[in-house]
Amino acid sequence: MVKKIHGGDIYTDRKLPPDVKLVDFSANLNPLGMPQAVKDALCRDVDSYQNYPDPQCRQLRRAIGAYYGVPDDWIVCGNGAADVIWRLVLARKPRRALLPAPTFSEYAEALESVGCEICYYDLPQKAGFVPDEGFLDAVCPGVEICFFCNPNNPTGIAAKAEWVRRLMERCQKNGTLLVLDECFADFLEEEQRYTALPFLSAFPGTVILKAFTKMYAMAGIRLGYALCADRQLILQISQTGQAWSVSSPASSCGIAALTQRDFVQKTKRFIAEERNFLQKELENLGLQVYAGKANYLLFQAPTDDLPRRLERFGILIRSCGNYRGLDNRYCRVAVKNREDNTRLINGIRQVLKTEPGNAETERGKSGWQRQL
Repeated sequence: MVKKIHGGDIYTDRKLPPDVKLVDFSANLNPLGMPQAVKDALCRDVDSYQNYPDPQCRQLRRAIGAYYGVPDDWIVCGNGAADVIWRLVLARKPRRALLPAPTFSEYAEALESVGCEICYYDLPQKAGFVPDEGFLDAVCPGVEICFFCNPNNPTGIAAKAEWVRRLMERCQKNGTLLVLDECFADFLEEEQRYTALPFLSAFPGTVILKAFTKMYAMAGIRLGYALCADRQLILQISQTGQAWSVSSPASSCGIAALTQRDFVQKTKRFIAEERNFLQKELENLGLQVYAGKANYLLFQAPTDDLPRRLERFGILIRSCGNYRGLDNRYCRVAVKNREDNTRLINGIRQVLKTEPGNAETERGKSGWQRQL
């Protein structure tokens, strides 16, 4: 059986009562759902799906290029950002890599597949996992590739553009290919204070990863891309991996999504309000919450089985025990709407009441199930 390392497993039969609704906080998707324009494009272009998709994604790359004001030959598209990560690693086959910890597991999975030696830099937990000077110093000669997620997954911590530019300079000085994962940057209220996109032309050794997955709730459609001023590297990535990695429906949806600027702004405001609510409520329960800026929050629970205990009542959260530097007490939850966020808080409150040493009875547990 394949080991599950990500969230979003809504398919396993948990034998829940018919009246218990499953709410998935383990996948960090836009709670507003897929924009109507994307749904319309998916249906409108259905007749074209009988043909093979354009392997070069020309229309889609032009749309992305126009959106960011960059040449379309700086762009390569793939079957989600994870597909681009794997293709990039296969194209370069680096021998030594630098990763922060904790961070997205797909980087290490891809690097290990080509026998790459991985050097980890443990982000300081006491400082809230904020990247520091030590990470910059860890970029040294011999490190061929460095991955940095901004905002980081699972912490949600975002490094400001000034610090990121220093990282870009450090990598360029040492001949290190820098891969900046900005898949969650769309959710930042002041995105311009964090993104490295304005520096891209001056740093051809930097690749920025983006995806339609999170902001536009297109996880099942699978569409991601990379931007880089090194046209030869973009060509290398595009020539690695399977042909037709981007389907025609995905391309149509991506082009439509890029027209939804008002939807993006509405989402940013919605996430900021609900994230603040969720953070305060989690802190009111006595939990240590890390003040992330994305559409999810990392917190530390007093018990290492919180995800399992919530699952019985139809609430899925992400256990972060398989992230390097974290254990099973660390959990990540997506920011959802007020009703769902309140349900999560009520569920956690009841679990904490039933901790060993608490006099909560089985009758009380049944009462919790009725609440949810």
